[in-house]
Amino acid sequence: MSWSDADRGFMAQAIDLATGRMGETWPNPAVGCVIVKDGRVIAQAATAPGGRPHAEEQAVPAAGPDVERATVYVTLEPCGARSSGRKSCAHFLTEARVARVVIACLDPSPFAAGRGTERLRAEGLTVETGLMCEEGAALCEGFLHRLETGRPLVRVSKDGAGFDGRFVASPKADLVTELKRLGEAGYTRLWTSSGELADALRDQGLLTE
Repeated sequence: MSWSDADRGFMAQAIDLATGRMGETWPNPAVGCVIVKDGRVIAQAATAPGGRPHAEEQAVPAAGPDVERATVYVTLEPCGARSSGRKSCAHFLTEARVARVVIACLDPSPFAAGRGTERLRAEGLTVETGLMCEEGAALCEGFLHRLETGRPLVRVSKDGAGFDGRFVASPKADLVTELKRLGEAGYTRLWTSSGELADALRDQGLLTE
């Protein structure tokens, strides 16, 4: 796929929006959405604190009638279904009659997993994926880690900026059980300082570096 400089610029804007919400949206990932019409941004949003509303369901109404035939840049595949039973983000976009959806990376969670893009394409929208995928994936790494393992991701950090919280436990504790408990509580991305706890996590393959 050949992306234009404008495409890259608008997706970078969406990624910046999501980055600003890192650590505030768990148990959902931080997602950024930018809606563009005739080369001009007409609406933008990021996942709200606490994980809802989603970025798309905020941005679409904010765009107003100009949303029709617009291009949407979103950092993660729009959900094709909702755990709450509410209208999905793919439904919001098709109902709004946007023309094109550009997605940084696909979402393997049960409520997306290709269902979002399938719904969009089935309604005749142009869907393009993979723009700045590496940056997009970094935004949801904790969400995906929890989805795959049942545990939040843990990294060493000096100040914890952008993390859901700090992991504090005895290095001799059952760290897998402690992390699974926090995963069940919705945490996706935790930090710890360098030291004995970080070493214990590293020794057990529980530290992401």
